[in-house]
Amino acid sequence: MAVSSARFFNSLCPPHTSLTAYSTLHASSLNSSSYKSLRVKGGLVFSISRSSRVRALVREKREGTEDYPLAGGSTDNDQDADSWPRSLHRDFAGTPYVHVYVMLPLGVLDMNCELVDPEGLKNQLRILKSVNVDGVMVDCWWGIVEALAPQTYNWSGYRRLFQIVREAGLKLQVVMSFHKCGGNVGDDVNIPLPQWVREIGDSNPDIYFTDKEGRRNTECLTWGIDKERVLRGRTAVEVYFDYMRSFRVEFDDFFVDGVISEIEVGLGPCGELRYPSYPVKFGWRYPGIGAFQCYDKYMMKSLRKAAEKRGHTFWGRAPNNAGSYNSVPHETGFFRDGGDYDSYYGRFFLNWYSQFLVDHGDRVLALANLAFEGSCIAAKLSGIHWWYKTASHAAELTTGFYNSAHRDGYAPIAAMLKKHGVALNFTCVELRTLNQHEGFPNAMADPEGLVWQVLNAAWDASILVASENALPCYDREGYNKILENAKPRNDPDGRHLCAFTYLRLSPILIERRNFVEFERFVKGMHGKAISDLPLH
Repeated sequence: MAVSSARFFNSLCPPHTSLTAYSTLHASSLNSSSYKSLRVKGGLVFSISRSSRVRALVREKREGTEDYPLAGGSTDNDQDADSWPRSLHRDFAGTPYVHVYVMLPLGVLDMNCELVDPEGLKNQLRILKSVNVDGVMVDCWWGIVEALAPQTYNWSGYRRLFQIVREAGLKLQVVMSFHKCGGNVGDDVNIPLPQWVREIGDSNPDIYFTDKEGRRNTECLTWGIDKERVLRGRTAVEVYFDYMRSFRVEFDDFFVDGVISEIEVGLGPCGELRYPSYPVKFGWRYPGIGAFQCYDKYMMKSLRKAAEKRGHTFWGRAPNNAGSYNSVPHETGFFRDGGDYDSYYGRFFLNWYSQFLVDHGDRVLALANLAFEGSCIAAKLSGIHWWYKTASHAAELTTGFYNSAHRDGYAPIAAMLKKHGVALNFTCVELRTLNQHEGFPNAMADPEGLVWQVLNAAWDASILVASENALPCYDREGYNKILENAKPRNDPDGRHLCAFTYLRLSPILIERRNFVEFERFVKGMHGKAISDLPLH
């Protein structure tokens, strides 16, 4: 039986100590006119102000050491910082140790599985190590490794990369990335699915998720072929398993010496367990509700079979009044208050749609435990926070999270992860509901409420929880929000995140002023005293 992720992380973390006293946090509300809307990979949206960015600037004249020079200069001027009130912040000294990882750039390897800039990477890793970052995260792209032919794997570039990380004294979180890179806002490289898979898709496009207009999303494979032998004699889950098993054998030495500390298993678009319900390439724009993605022949066959089993054959169809990608809930017959989402048919369809998602995670994670027995495994969920304050939670429903006002859509997912001893990695822990309201007041978004619900669903299931930020973060306000979510104040059970992964290593992060703020954040996550540095 596989060693649970809980046992693994417990062996890393120091004994729990109670949270120390903290001072009251007070901050003034921001002027909505200072906000700009930004979009990111996966579709999450946040509003960030100019004053937020300059809060990352600090007055302390800190220079890098000779061995670990930091880049100089800032991306902003200091004028707005003087007007931002200095706040008293909670003291995180003595709080539980939360591991901090940093995502490597998407294009750290090219399509030939060769490192793009090994010397530059070594320098950046030395800088991260100088502030006691625990490790880095890297995507292990299916489209690179098994690019040309089934079960012909090229791991050469990853071996060299992992060796550089080991020599830097850092740990590795490795993502089994079975999705395409490119096409989402924030993607700066293009890595398609393997060539041999795309050739199959040319003759059988139903291997991809499909919307009601018949458009095929080539970002990842539909879960409808999880058990269909359409990939040169193999099912999709068999392909995933063979890839994971090959990785485990190839990098056995890195598992044995503990350099690879966690495997995150990609379960859908952007590596997240969700349907690709809000594709930018099909015209989706925030805060559209998205669209159901179940129109490939394999999923439709499953839906018709479920309807027949229920005794209502005419239910074997997707809703015809659910709007389109950029609709808002009250404009649709399905998602409006009192709409069909809460009818007998609507509940049947949503149960089937969401269970298909859970079953996919169940199948792939069961095989991941076979491939990586004894290792910590994690799965990632996306933070679909828009329309959270409506009754239907439309954007979550199209994504596969059946989380309407009268149903907890995250408890079944947490139970599935618990079954396999898998940790949950959740995004958007730095977002504030106030900022979302200022930027998009009509989106009825509530990222803080969503984070609270998801973290508690996981903790109630007694599974470990890690997190990521949804947007690049350089300012103290964002870092403090992450810290508060990582270590909830006054939690009677002392619950906290086991790890946090920062999005993403870049030249901007290691600019001197930004990096000072990042170092302060790392110290807080590690439970060390952090001085309340001047904010200008």
